[in-house]
Amino acid sequence: MFDAPFDVFAVIFAIVAFLIALKASNQTTELRRRLGSLEAALQAQRQVRPPPPLPVQEQVSTPATEPPPLVPEPEAEVAALPPTVTEEASPPPLEATTEASTSAEAPPLPLPAPAPGFEERLGTRWVVWIGGLALALGGFFMVRYSIEAGLLGPGVRVFLGGLFAAALLGAGEWTRRKESISSIAALPIANIPAILTAAGTAVAFATVYAAYALYGFLVPATAFVLLGIVAMGTLAAALLHGPALAGLGVVGAFATPVLVSSGKPDYWALYVYLAIVTAASFGLARIRLWRWLAVTSIVFAVLWIFPGLDTGDLHVAPHAFHVISGFVLAALLVVCGFMFGPDIEDGQIEPVSSSALGAYLFGAMLIVLSSAHADLSLIAFTLLVAATLFVAWRADAAVGALGAAAATVFIVFAEWAVRANPDMLVLPGGPMPGITPTAIDSAVTQHLVMAAIFAAGFGTAGFFAQGRSHSAIMPVVWSAAGVATPIAILIALYARIAHLDRSIPFAILAVLLAAAFGFATETLTRRETRPGLAISTALFATGTLGALALALTFALEKGWLTIALALMSLGTAWIALQRPIPFLRWLAAIFAGIVTARILYDPRIVGDAVGTTPILNWLLWGYGVPAASFWAASHFLRRRGDDAPLRMVESAAILFTALLAFMEVRHFATGGDMIASPSLLEAALQVCVALAMAIGLERLRLRSHSIVHNVGAIVLTAIAGLISVFGLLILENPLLWRIDVGGVVFNLLLLGYALPAVLMLLLAYAVAGERGKVYANTIAGAALVFALAYVTLEIRRFYHGPFLTSGETTGAEQYTYSIGWLAFGVVLLGTGILVGSERARLASAAVIALTILKAFVIDMSTLTGVYRALSFMGLGIVLVAIGWLYQRILFRRHVTPPPAPQTGS
Repeated sequence: MFDAPFDVFAVIFAIVAFLIALKASNQTTELRRRLGSLEAALQAQRQVRPPPPLPVQEQVSTPATEPPPLVPEPEAEVAALPPTVTEEASPPPLEATTEASTSAEAPPLPLPAPAPGFEERLGTRWVVWIGGLALALGGFFMVRYSIEAGLLGPGVRVFLGGLFAAALLGAGEWTRRKESISSIAALPIANIPAILTAAGTAVAFATVYAAYALYGFLVPATAFVLLGIVAMGTLAAALLHGPALAGLGVVGAFATPVLVSSGKPDYWALYVYLAIVTAASFGLARIRLWRWLAVTSIVFAVLWIFPGLDTGDLHVAPHAFHVISGFVLAALLVVCGFMFGPDIEDGQIEPVSSSALGAYLFGAMLIVLSSAHADLSLIAFTLLVAATLFVAWRADAAVGALGAAAATVFIVFAEWAVRANPDMLVLPGGPMPGITPTAIDSAVTQHLVMAAIFAAGFGTAGFFAQGRSHSAIMPVVWSAAGVATPIAILIALYARIAHLDRSIPFAILAVLLAAAFGFATETLTRRETRPGLAISTALFATGTLGALALALTFALEKGWLTIALALMSLGTAWIALQRPIPFLRWLAAIFAGIVTARILYDPRIVGDAVGTTPILNWLLWGYGVPAASFWAASHFLRRRGDDAPLRMVESAAILFTALLAFMEVRHFATGGDMIASPSLLEAALQVCVALAMAIGLERLRLRSHSIVHNVGAIVLTAIAGLISVFGLLILENPLLWRIDVGGVVFNLLLLGYALPAVLMLLLAYAVAGERGKVYANTIAGAALVFALAYVTLEIRRFYHGPFLTSGETTGAEQYTYSIGWLAFGVVLLGTGILVGSERARLASAAVIALTILKAFVIDMSTLTGVYRALSFMGLGIVLVAIGWLYQRILFRRHVTPPPAPQTGS
């Protein structure tokens, strides 16, 4: 059927067959050696007869120093036989050694046969296997050579091939019978019959197939019968000769269409032949319980799906027949606990059973994709998916195939959804009429029918499968497939039909799906506790919330998806409060994580459509609604404990609250241009917002004792500190850069330096006694710095106008600085005295010390005339007044009056 490049495949198949057969031969030889040792040991044990029991009198008179002979019971004798589990000889057991030493008449037990060495293996095994393999390949290549050289006619070729096959089969049977009556049956040379029979079987397959497919000597019915006879003969021969024949024969049978090729492929002949070979191999694997044989057959059968898939002229019907026939055979003979498959305990997922069905589902999916969703391929795929549900319903061993079924269904619909040009779906004007399909196309109608069948099948089966098994994994797999498949199909249909645009009909479908999942959730919560029921209930609850999120996404536009997912987190937390299902808490956290990841893609939520209205724009909805949802969700979750999901939701709440404030500040400061350069106004507002939120979290953490609130307060304080230092004091400092600060009193200086100083002071008092002294004093020191900076900048604004960098500094301005600083220090001192704050008095001392330093370093050198005199006079008066206050008010000394003089009596 297929041309010269398949010579390479011939060698590959030969090597694979050789390796499989070699492994099977080693196993067979080892089993025979162990069986021979066991039979010899049993025969020797049976020859030992215990002495007759002594009379009662003699037993009493027997000296105590002479122990009775040790005679094991028959069951103990069998149990004490030496098990042979490796190639090395095992020593005889202790019981057998004791018995041999105490009974002089008992013959010694025979030792197990030693393991064969390298030379013995080479001469009795490997040479024989290579010879048998060479016989089979020689027959194949002789046929190929005769075809290419034209030496023999077609009839003669077929006749000689049949004679060669019969000769090999006859030689194999003759050697088997001869060795069965000889004295060397246990030697490894006993593999010769199996090798000869395997070679004859492979040649017989090739001969019948060539007579039918290449030369047309046989009609399909006759070829089918002959191939069936050869397959059944292989099955019978493998039962006699063991796994050696099975390995080589099956690999040779699957390799036959590659080795015996033709220029024009006939897929019907190929797949009828492969169906017979698959049936024979599955039957043999079932009878002898050879899992490796079933797996090998499935792998080769799936590989034979690929020929023809990449061609423009795909033959859908024979390919569909191949996967359907293989699926049916696997279900009948391979799946444990179903029809003729091996037995297995209920509640166990058997890997081979599930993988067998999944492999043929994979093949059916490939046919659908390669045929561009042809009608026949879709029908075949639908039948196999429905059959998978039926088989998994009847046999727990195949429940693992549900995952493969759900995955292939999603891939088929997803590929169909993106088959249209993706660029057409994202054009600003929407899809072009007549280019992309509409909802009334025949292909769309067909896929809608399939989608309804799949969604109903998976969802209904996933619900009714609850409580049918005593194993926890079974209901979980059913519910997972029943929830994920309908949602995945709905998303694919929405992408293909609605082109990812707003669609009320799809929103209605999502609501109906959510209602179905909600009904399933409520029904399951009322049932008695069964294994896996809690997780299954959580999965259906997840499906309910996911479908509602999709409904909001389908009905709304752009950033509403972020809002919908955030509301899903709130809804999940509320459901977790009403129905304490542990997984629901994690689901609320997962929704919060998805929304958080969403903002990394586009922090503006809706791109350029944020709007220019301050505050009341899309940022308020895109960040405000999620923030409120996460705060409410954290409240519900906290009522049932403090765990990782709660902390994740609390982190999301703090993050979105902070981002809402920061993004709104930036939107306000830049007039809606979210990519504009920062400004003094923005930095001032960012610092004030960060400090205000830090104060709020400091108060909140005292009540909640949440580590998230604790860390969040520290992080916001650090952010405020960074913006204060690098933004207000360096990058946006009006003393360093030409910045318009505004009016005389109500200006940016008040917002950027005075208000942050007040907020820092409040934050310092909020953390006093709750955190370390260094932390609180650092914040208080920052408040003092910004308050003094405000006084200084405001004085400069009075002298220089809105641009502080313009003009020269005069003596009057320098004198005003000194007066202002002194006044500020006096105010701090008075405040400290009135409220009894040592921190305020120390701050006053720092400001006055700074004023003194300025007087002696700056004023003395720069001021002249009356300003220098007034500066020092004012400083002196203030210092004297401060000293008087400290002596008379703060540290007043009470003088003890002298004792009254004593008068004589």
